Amino acid sequence: MHLLPALLLSLLGLVSSHAQYPDICIAKPKDIPLNPMCIYRKEVVEVEEQQEKEDSPPEKIPENTNPRVWELSKANSRFAMDLFKIVADSKTDVENLFMSPLSISQAFTMAKLGACDNTLKQLMEVFHFDQVSEKASDQIHFFFAKLNCRLYRKANKSSELVSTNRLFGEKSLTFNETYQEISEAVYGAKLWPLNFKEKAEASREIINNWVSNKTEKKITDVIPEGAITEDTILVLVNVIYFKGLWKSKFDALNTEKAEFHIPGRTESCVVPTMYQESKFRYGSYQDDAVQVLELPYKGDDISMVLVLPFEDTSLETVEQTVTLDKFSDWLNNLQEIQLSVHLPRFKIEDEFSVKDKLEKLGLVDLFDPQTARLPGIVSSGRSDLYVSDAFHKAFLEVNEEGSEATATTALLLVGRSFGPRRVTFRANRPFLVFIREVGINAIIFMGRVSNPGCN
Repeated sequence: MHLLPALLLSLLGLVSSHAQYPDICIAKPKDIPLNPMCIYRKEVVEVEEQQEKEDSPPEKIPENTNPRVWELSKANSRFAMDLFKIVADSKTDVENLFMSPLSISQAFTMAKLGACDNTLKQLMEVFHFDQVSEKASDQIHFFFAKLNCRLYRKANKSSELVSTNRLFGEKSLTFNETYQEISEAVYGAKLWPLNFKEKAEASREIINNWVSNKTEKKITDVIPEGAITEDTILVLVNVIYFKGLWKSKFDALNTEKAEFHIPGRTESCVVPTMYQESKFRYGSYQDDAVQVLELPYKGDDISMVLVLPFEDTSLETVEQTVTLDKFSDWLNNLQEIQLSVHLPRFKIEDEFSVKDKLEKLGLVDLFDPQTARLPGIVSSGRSDLYVSDAFHKAFLEVNEEGSEATATTALLLVGRSFGPRRVTFRANRPFLVFIREVGINAIIFMGRVSNPGCN
């Protein structure tokens, strides 16, 4: 089973709404007017870029998918790949990495509601929102809401995927009415007034406790001590939580101690390693020197994708060369085969400040008190607001739990009949992990496992 909560907090300015709108998941654009203070529209496409687009074959859009939602999902995934490279580069090759790029995208999209001028432009470009055909920034919110409806309103009761947004704001301030209404109508982000001016530390504890409760206490103390001060006017929070059951269970009776090789260590360590034989979608790609395995969750809506470099290829090489197009090609060419899977049982937690990572990607103005333009948040149109920092924390646990043992046992027996000719996926060295919505390949979580529990 996977327990995957993640969240992002950004410090800026706030909301509280009273307008009544229809359910965003069934609403049409005209039902929910989206009129933030500022709107960004991409400049006319250059001739070369337009010609390249016309020469490319038409892209097949997944069935029952809004074309703009499809494009937005790809934009989020492109940002995920960009951010992953930056975060991976900031860590040593023996450190684990785990995050929810979708959580980060959504948090900053809500911040974008109040942005203007170059701050808004940078937000559109860094998160690739300007690549959605409907390039007007006001419409991105509507399509993001539709994407959320697709991801989080699943009828499948075998897994749980939820996203929760909340705005914690300085109670003495009055916030822009339009900003409040859109935040609540589109993102469900309601206001919780707090007294930052006089009770900054108590406010921090309230927010951290709220996050802890929303993530079944898997994530605690996400806001570090001293991060909230008397000058804070808003803490914006997005939490994504996932709990899923394997479609094909790893029987705990088959879990045994096995070696795992950590880069730079002369001796390998020994960790509990799960094992099963069954049919999975799998690919081995010589040019990229990776094995790719997809493990579906019960219901088939969400899956975990594991990318394991060949033994003579470093994980760093794969990390720095992977792109969304390459990742999509791997997935599109997977074939269902009988497979022997060896996967360490592990639990990892990661946390980092997003600020410096996003600055390296070009999101600079938002964090600079001299250049940030966020006049659409506070009702008076204050020009002195900026994002002081943004914190991200994520947790992942992988173990044997899954579907009914009887079905799994039958699959195990079938797998063993292939004997020595079976293909083996043995994750005994660092690998990449992705959690995605299958239909539109929306990357919800991603990371790397360099150390599954070795001392």
